[in-house]
Amino acid sequence: MKRLHVALFSAVVAFALIPFSAAAWLRSPATTFATLPAGATPPEGITADAAGNIYVTTFGFPASGPTNTSGQLIVFDRSGRAIRQVAIAGASPHLLGLAFNPTTSDLLVLDFGAGKVLKVDPNSGASTVFCDIGSGSGLNALTFDGSGNVYISDSFNGTIWRTGKSGGVATAWLTSPLLTTTGKPPFGANGLAFNRAGTALLVANTGDDAVITIPVTSGSPGTPTVLAYGVNGADGLLIDEDDNIWVVANQSDEVVVLDPTGKVIAKLGGFYGVDHHGAALGLLFPASIVASGPFIYVTNLVLDTRLFGFPTVDSQWAAQVTRYTVSKILRYIPPALGND
Repeated sequence: MKRLHVALFSAVVAFALIPFSAAAWLRSPATTFATLPAGATPPEGITADAAGNIYVTTFGFPASGPTNTSGQLIVFDRSGRAIRQVAIAGASPHLLGLAFNPTTSDLLVLDFGAGKVLKVDPNSGASTVFCDIGSGSGLNALTFDGSGNVYISDSFNGTIWRTGKSGGVATAWLTSPLLTTTGKPPFGANGLAFNRAGTALLVANTGDDAVITIPVTSGSPGTPTVLAYGVNGADGLLIDEDDNIWVVANQSDEVVVLDPTGKVIAKLGGFYGVDHHGAALGLLFPASIVASGPFIYVTNLVLDTRLFGFPTVDSQWAAQVTRYTVSKILRYIPPALGND
């Protein structure tokens, strides 16, 4: 691993010396932050607490096939040391997004397999049903507005669901063809986040390789539009203090950063192979993203899509992975070389 870091540093230095007219992006490398305990399935959702601890949920689809054990919540300290692993009580094996509600401190976890949002005790794994959207939904990611209302993307129905901060019955806040897809991977609406002013909700559409803008007025959605196409497998999404949009591209193993107009201003990370322990180096089918301190953290879902009937360029690499990881990238936007 030390040799890898030296090699990556040397590559970055060498790249920086290339004449401006010959290069496009100076990429910050993705390095391993943490390795999941042995026996854990690939991680998908990710969030952080105020102390900088990182929480991930397991999706239950290793290359060997789907598991039938309850989904897991795994917690790492800021150094990447696993400090807790608990089964989420009553959950299916297939968990996706999770986040702490900033107004209530509740940890909410999306049970993709059961179509439910669970309120979870992050220490014991005990859970209660926060809301039940039902089978046939594709609950994927969640975010909050300034009042603590919860917004949940439904990848299969092209819907953003909304509940109050205490949960209960969810209402369809917006349904739109721009939030559905006929592409592959077959997920429409995915990662989502509000801009800093709360006047727009940005949503990744995975199968359409798109980022969608939904204008918001007094809590109500306007007509969605496409901000940008071309993010290959747009998955997890976050918005920084400058309203730049950081999007995980799960089909090109990178993080793409767009400015508020939709112009790409950085491409970060990459895939560097599989080590002798069976762990991916860098990003491999990256899924979800969170910022904490000077880094962004990204889960490596390492999904062999042949399990679902279609191959991708990473499928054969994913089949080699037996230990699953979370990566980190410096939270910095390098200059685009050649951009005056």
